[in-house]
Amino acid sequence: MVGFSYLDMATHDSTLEYLATTKIGEKGQLTVPKQFRQELGLGTGAPFAVLRLGDGLILLPEQQRFERLCQSISSSLTATGLTQEDLLATLPEARNRVYARHYGKKPAPRRRTPGQRLK
Repeated sequence: MVGFSYLDMATHDSTLEYLATTKIGEKGQLTVPKQFRQELGLGTGAPFAVLRLGDGLILLPEQQRFERLCQSISSSLTATGLTQEDLLATLPEARNRVYARHYGKKPAPRRRTPGQRLK
């Protein structure tokens, strides 16, 4: 089941379509046929999620999923009235919480270099 289109999945179309046959190369690489790379807008180095379904594999282009996630988050934040400045203002406290959770202590105060703004 290699080559399942993420676009079909995103539109909730559950149609399964045979696309092509490919081979695994010496280094474990698969070649996605040019037609499908073009249709899906996949360039060199495009990341994929690889899912196992029984004896089959499903490949999902991560870039499209990431772009859809960003659009969804942006729409949600816009609907609540939050601005970019509101979100950026929360970063120092969020950074301190993550640091404390990871290292068990507060981070040392950040030192400013000439010309650098404090965040």
